[in-house]
Amino acid sequence: MLKLKRYLKPYIALLLVGVVLLFGQAMLELTLPNYMSDIVNVGLQQGGITHAAPEAISAESMQLMQTFMTEDDKSLVTENYTALDSENLDTLRDSDYPGLDTGDYVFTGSDTAGADLAFSRASYALIQFMQGLADGEEVSSSDMENTGLDMSAMAQLGQMLQMPEMAEKANEAVETAAVTPESMLSQTGVVFTKAFYTELGADTDQIQTGYILSIGLRMLLLTVLLTAFAIGAGYCLSKLGAGVGRDLRRDVFRKVTYFNNKEMDEFSGASLITRSTNDVMQVQNFLSMGLRMLCFAPIMGIGGLIMGLSKCLNLAWVLALALVLMLGIILVLFSVALPRFKKMQHFIDQLNLVSREELSGMMVVRAFANQKFMQKRFDKANQDLTGNTLFVNRAMATMMPFMMLVMNGISLLIVWFGGKQIAESSLQVGDMMAFIQYAMQVIMSFLFISMMFIMVPRASVSAERINEVLETENAVADPEHPETLGASVKGVVEFKDVSFRYEGADANVLEHVSFTAKPGETTALIGSTGSGKSTLINLIPRFYDVTEGSVTVDGVDVRKLSQKELRDAIGYVPQKGLLFSGTIASNLRYGNHEADEALLQTSADIAQATEFISNLAEGFATEISQGGTNVSGGQRQRLSIARALVKNAPIYIFDDTFSALDFKTDAALRKALKGYTKDATVFIVAQRVSTIMHAEQIIVLDEGRVVGKGTHEELLKTCETYREIAESQLSKEELA
Repeated sequence: MLKLKRYLKPYIALLLVGVVLLFGQAMLELTLPNYMSDIVNVGLQQGGITHAAPEAISAESMQLMQTFMTEDDKSLVTENYTALDSENLDTLRDSDYPGLDTGDYVFTGSDTAGADLAFSRASYALIQFMQGLADGEEVSSSDMENTGLDMSAMAQLGQMLQMPEMAEKANEAVETAAVTPESMLSQTGVVFTKAFYTELGADTDQIQTGYILSIGLRMLLLTVLLTAFAIGAGYCLSKLGAGVGRDLRRDVFRKVTYFNNKEMDEFSGASLITRSTNDVMQVQNFLSMGLRMLCFAPIMGIGGLIMGLSKCLNLAWVLALALVLMLGIILVLFSVALPRFKKMQHFIDQLNLVSREELSGMMVVRAFANQKFMQKRFDKANQDLTGNTLFVNRAMATMMPFMMLVMNGISLLIVWFGGKQIAESSLQVGDMMAFIQYAMQVIMSFLFISMMFIMVPRASVSAERINEVLETENAVADPEHPETLGASVKGVVEFKDVSFRYEGADANVLEHVSFTAKPGETTALIGSTGSGKSTLINLIPRFYDVTEGSVTVDGVDVRKLSQKELRDAIGYVPQKGLLFSGTIASNLRYGNHEADEALLQTSADIAQATEFISNLAEGFATEISQGGTNVSGGQRQRLSIARALVKNAPIYIFDDTFSALDFKTDAALRKALKGYTKDATVFIVAQRVSTIMHAEQIIVLDEGRVVGKGTHEELLKTCETYREIAESQLSKEELA
């Protein structure tokens, strides 16, 4: 993947924005359980009251609470509360507490935390004192909340505290509260605060409803914001993935279009199609979805772990157990499935190869009635891919039930042991619920990470395959400082002691070939099958480069020219006429986009294609299917010849082009061609002597060597190989 990192540079801004949005989304998701915890702990259990220190308290209640405070707590409370008198009663009276009267207290200080702790300790001490009066019977804060606090009860309690024995018990309760953990104090103090508010006539139901609505609206706002962040991150990373995918497809296709025969031999056509489609899609999916999980999962995992431990450190072992189980499941599964992931693209290659051979060679398959054989080949490739895919999918399918088992088991453990913590007043219900959510987030982050084990290896293999294409150096490359043929190209082609050997071959295909082809003349090449005719002719447009010697055009070595300038000077017709999807006119203009109708007509006339074109309803506007499959082989060949003639080039190469034509059409075409190419250099590779017997120069090849050179008449006298070929094809009268 890192080898393709250069493709991320144009989209670095999108990547950064996407990562920031993902971070924001993760932070918001980690915040929501806290608000849920607040709704349960404060909104439901504490009646919406957030502080143990009351905003307002009656004089009797203040006196009672101070009885159960240490001297330091009393001093702190005195500093932070103001007693109401006749002068400030009207200004300080709050409509929320209609029962306020002279002598009552309101909170006017700044040390809210200290006051909360002081009242929490006093409330806890009062509970302990009440339990002592009840002969050890447990009295909870909820009992106090249900019975309430009235003046007669407080007066009676105050009288009891005057007794030395009761005062001693009260002091013991205060000492106990002083060493009690804060986690066990806060909820007790809040319950007493609610009782104080009720005593002053406050609407505690309204306080609770207001708090729940406030927190609920915040959660709604955060959810909307979280959704916006998620959509924004998805948009940025999807655009990133689509952009990189587009660039990769463009560069792979551009690279392949400049491949020469050597590079095409290294990569099969089916493999190149897979690399530019399926492999690019794997990389694109990783950037669009995988990168999102890769950034999101660690934030959620680490954040969930920290937030969960902040709620209850005593349950840390449950999270540790979850992590161990998740890691174990992931390692076992992927040790089995990972090798199969790496084979996936190879099997897709094989399937594409068989499909492509079947489709491109359909006529041959039918001719030999080998449909069953091809079906077996396809079934084999299909079964290999299917079996590999099923194995991987089954392995991954087993992961989800295990994940659900772990998630539900962890939830059960948290509820079981968290319930004990709640019973001991060291954990609140809302905190336990939040802890469960954080635990689930940690587990889900591991689920996302496990999905990365699926996407990353496959995307890495695909990226490596794409990079192989992109980094393949063309064996035939333009020189750093190319020479030029000038404005006027004569077309003199000279072979100087040329030898050629294919990559990896043991012997030369061509050896010490030398000849000169001049403008206005036709140079023909003939020889037995495998003698090197097509190989020799392919050296002119640099489909291959010579191993030894040189090929020159107008005295310039073709290796010193840019391939575009060289090939612009050549009209090339291959052995197999290939047409592209489009119209007849668009195919003829393939080498000369500016060609007018007159040039198209002239080229079609010379190529003997006018007759069948005129019989078509739409003429030159007739649609041609992919590969030209809706026209015959001879028509396809004539259109290929016309396409080369439209180029009006100084050099023409006809590589065994006339073999698909009948003798009459062949003769008519060559006669018309002679006048059209009178100033051009013409190369004709042929099997039929009748096609080349009027050429100004005939090169006879045998096993890669030139064994004859001259006119038809000269070669009949001087070249045994040529004479044997001619005698096998022509009668004595034709030879004479």
